[in-house]
Amino acid sequence: MPPSTLFDFTAAPDAAAAWRSLDDPVMGGVSESQFIATEGGAAFTGEVSLEQGGGFCSVRAPALTEDLRGAHGLRLRLRGDGKHYWLTMYTEAGGSLSYRASLQPPADWTPITVPFDTLTAYRRGSHVADAPPFAPDQVRTLGFLIADEQAGPFRLEIAQIQAV
Repeated sequence: MPPSTLFDFTAAPDAAAAWRSLDDPVMGGVSESQFIATEGGAAFTGEVSLEQGGGFCSVRAPALTEDLRGAHGLRLRLRGDGKHYWLTMYTEAGGSLSYRASLQPPADWTPITVPFDTLTAYRRGSHVADAPPFAPDQVRTLGFLIADEQAGPFRLEIAQIQAV
């Protein structure tokens, strides 16, 4: 399968407006994030607070319509701030499971490839050892997450996401 562009924020910066934040206020926390268009693409930005039992921010893309059956992974063009992030993917079969890959992009724009066979299943922050395997043909959406007690401001910039 040749690379297939899922999101290109450099060519379509308005696409960032369709992404939605899902932060720890859903469980009583006070962290905040947003996904915004930037000159270089888009940015997942905000502030993680550990107050009131919180500690995470996440953002999700709108529902994907592409069938990723022939893909082996994603190629992301990212620029980070030194913090640790997660790529998250959700499938029809997984329900409330997220399939995650660890990311720590450098401060310069860098292409990062995430093979699907490296994704690990999680539910509400805990690893799920007996989860069904990740199914690329059943991907509903994807996104990014910052957690792991990384309090303070953050900024992850995204230029492009491709299936490869």
